[in-house]
Amino acid sequence: MVKQPVSVNGVVRWRDVGLTEESHREQKERKMVVLRHEIGDVLRDVRQRQGRTLREVSHSARVSLGYLSEVERGQKEASSELLSSICSALDVPLSLMLREVSDRVADAEGVVIPDTVPQELSREFVADIPDELPDGLSRGLASARS
Repeated sequence: MVKQPVSVNGVVRWRDVGLTEESHREQKERKMVVLRHEIGDVLRDVRQRQGRTLREVSHSARVSLGYLSEVERGQKEASSELLSSICSALDVPLSLMLREVSDRVADAEGVVIPDTVPQELSREFVADIPDELPDGLSRGLASARS
């Protein structure tokens, strides 16, 4: 197992990241993750949370209703252009949708991905962030810079 430093409220802790040998064996026994199924599930979840119909989203995305339905059911592999169009119609950044898909795939694989940035890495890049940020953000950065 690989250990990675994780900073939580200024306290550095070590978190296990990656797979143990047991996890590798379990992973082989698990059902294969199909990316188009995960993408479809995320798109459907977002659409349903917004209370929108397939017809509304397909019209906004300029995609046929049947094709959007097949993408949501994981029957069709959507191109990056099509995914971008659907995400725009749902008013969700493509990166956010792909992050959710990535989290689901990692969960299915049994991989733990920390949500925080290690303190060493944040210190390295925090100098690139301008000082004139909104109050809430600049206060958090001041503690990271010290």
